[in-house]
Amino acid sequence: QIQLVESGGGSVQAGGSLKLSCEASGNTYGSYSTGWFRQFPGKEREGLAVIDSYGLLRYAEIAKGRFTISQDKAKDTVYLQMDGLKPEDTAMYYCAVAPYRTTTLAPTTYTAWGQGTQVTVSS
Repeated sequence: QIQLVESGGGSVQAGGSLKLSCEASGNTYGSYSTGWFRQFPGKEREGLAVIDSYGLLRYAEIAKGRFTISQDKAKDTVYLQMDGLKPEDTAMYYCAVAPYRTTTLAPTTYTAWGQGTQVTVSS
């Protein structure tokens, strides 16, 4: 089992930046993939970016150009750098792990989820 803890959310003005962190603990050995998702109230979670344990990554169209996913394997931590934030980026952000290498951004693929971190962007 892998446990995930997100951090780095908060309030920022439009145009600002935030860097979210997702620290994993537990069974972090072997091949797996970590994705970042967000959820608006009353909506389904949407995938933003994913990186696998070999560094292969993929972005959703909505994330390209503004969001950057990276990882520090020594710290078992995956990051999401978010630049040029807009009020419409206001949401709860989650990281999740799939127990194999994948670049899918479908939430149903991921079996372990963090508790989420709130991002609020004001105009």
